[in-house]
Amino acid sequence: MPAIQRELITLSTLDPRMPLVFDTRELGRKPGAMQRVSSTVPAPADLDLGGVVGVPELADVVLDLRLESVMEGVLVSGTARAPLAGECARCLDAIGGELTVDIQELYAYPDRVRDDAEADDEEHLVEDDLIDLEPALRDAAVLALPQAPLCRDDCPGLCSECGARLADDPAHKHDIIDPRWAALAELRTVVDQYESGSAGAGPTEER
Repeated sequence: MPAIQRELITLSTLDPRMPLVFDTRELGRKPGAMQRVSSTVPAPADLDLGGVVGVPELADVVLDLRLESVMEGVLVSGTARAPLAGECARCLDAIGGELTVDIQELYAYPDRVRDDAEADDEEHLVEDDLIDLEPALRDAAVLALPQAPLCRDDCPGLCSECGARLADDPAHKHDIIDPRWAALAELRTVVDQYESGSAGAGPTEER
């Protein structure tokens, strides 16, 4: 009994008014046709690593893309640039900068999707001539974010004892006594005080 064929007609769930949804009808499913897209769109939520560093939501994302028609679907390639914000992993100071990522993603036509045995669960589709760039942008941006962002490569961080910012006082330190030697340190203090006379005069000799 032949396997049930994959449904070729896909009803789009994409909203063409969304900033990261693009219309590919201009390509006409003609291999070799190309469409350039230069656009500035608001950043979607969650382009970050748990709030440590990332692209602020609604920040301007500058897209410079090329949409190419190929046999399998629409190949999207290009770059995305966006501001970066977060905090230093060592001293917790605010940091900023710019993130630039390369994007390359194939959006398959529904009738060109591979058999179930070979298909990738994460395969993106062209839906009613529309493609959604947000998942590809999120994947590229999150993978490019630094795992431990630093305000500078040699940031000394914070004092582990009091939390002071070490960059403000490079000589900052604490005299830490091993607890095992604390009793001896106290005895030494008493001896020093006695020898200096601060412990009072010694016992008076009886006549």
